[in-house]
Amino acid sequence: MSGVEVNPGVEVTGVSKRYGPATVLDRISATFEAGRFTSLLGPSGSGKTTLLRIVAGFVVPDEGELRIGTEEVTRVPVWKRRIGMVFQSYALFPHMTVLQNVMFGLNRRGVRGPSAAREAREALEMVRLSGFEARSPKQLSGGQQQRVALARAIVTKPTVLLLDEPLSALDRRLRQEMQVELKRIQRESGLTTIFVTHDQEEALTLSDRIAILDRGRIVQDGAPGEIYEAPRTRFAAGFLGDANFLEATVVAGGVDVQGGMVRVAGPLAAAGSKVTLAVRPEKMVILAPNTPHSFDNAMPATLREVIYAGAVSTYLLAGPDGRELKVFAQNRSQDSAAPAPGAAVTLGWSAAHTIALED
Repeated sequence: MSGVEVNPGVEVTGVSKRYGPATVLDRISATFEAGRFTSLLGPSGSGKTTLLRIVAGFVVPDEGELRIGTEEVTRVPVWKRRIGMVFQSYALFPHMTVLQNVMFGLNRRGVRGPSAAREAREALEMVRLSGFEARSPKQLSGGQQQRVALARAIVTKPTVLLLDEPLSALDRRLRQEMQVELKRIQRESGLTTIFVTHDQEEALTLSDRIAILDRGRIVQDGAPGEIYEAPRTRFAAGFLGDANFLEATVVAGGVDVQGGMVRVAGPLAAAGSKVTLAVRPEKMVILAPNTPHSFDNAMPATLREVIYAGAVSTYLLAGPDGRELKVFAQNRSQDSAAPAPGAAVTLGWSAAHTIALED
């Protein structure tokens, strides 16, 4: 791969994949920037793993082109692509030690003996497993096995690292710890990384960029904060985080929601048009009725239930049309004056946090 930067980006152009009558990927185009961490986020069946396997070379697309750096590799076999991959099941060899597992890829490439052992130890040091070289996989925790699989993937110095839901088998606390470690390793190695997940928290924590897939298409891609704060579609708003959806009609000066005026930041369609608004639950504040406030928007609601979860409580409410709304609030203090289920309240929020979605 002479003439290609050390850790090149990946470009997918017009890629489609069909299995019989089912279209798994529908003319997808995307750029995965060099040295950045990009997550493919979507529900089961959205096409994210198929797209990852096309980049790896395990699947050949029916249409379109794939480039790694300046090289067109659409039909280049997997063993020529210098790809590192970590699967959901770590696939460690049970009869080998940790060091032997990490050396395996080097041995396949003809690197053996002290040189291979030295490089494998360097990879284990990067994933903070120095001292574990002589252990077998069954003597490791799930998080440690995941790190061995990661060391095995990066020891061959790939140009692109592909991760297919590698943290899904871990418990919540260990998964959160490994997210921090994975981000550190990616930053230190500078590898162009593509990560498949259906976990929105994982995508937000790890990613420089997120691409949301639905039914074989990318519905929105961008920086995590950009997509979360300004989703373009109802699917994107509902899949990356929680959102309250309000059906509304455009009127002069804003939109009408069940007879109440709601102000929206940004342009709107012509008066009389039907629109869907999205408001994130943490952007809303619960007020007692008739409480003075400075919010752009206020809406009456009835509190139905309070779900206490330690640091945060979730308030479930009924809006003017009876539709369920959510409000997230931090539990900064134990408030004995908090409203009880059945109470009439007012929801306040800013126009800047009211998002008009595309159809």
